[in-house]
Amino acid sequence: MSWIFLLLGVMAEALSHVALKATDGFSKPLPAAMVILGHLTAFIFLGQAMKGMPVGVVHALWAGLAIVTVTLLSALFYRQHLDLTAWVGMGLVAAGVIMINLSQGHSH
Repeated sequence: MSWIFLLLGVMAEALSHVALKATDGFSKPLPAAMVILGHLTAFIFLGQAMKGMPVGVVHALWAGLAIVTVTLLSALFYRQHLDLTAWVGMGLVAAGVIMINLSQGHSH
């Protein structure tokens, strides 16, 4: 269950970060509300994920997966595209997430 909560937390966080651009400095109420609700939702899910996984592992996975997810969503919604070097960096982040998942340090 911890993995499901972690992934839901990543999605909530990523969507709220993508919505942050649409707030125009928090001058638009609907996107601003989405950002606040998204962050609150993310922290609720992450708190649940931490019941079954160590804090450091949850945070590392959350950060890494959120970076990649925000990048993909911003390419989709805002047509923001990164160069090859940035994508190589994203691949390294993904490799780090895989390594953390495969480690023995994430078992409870």
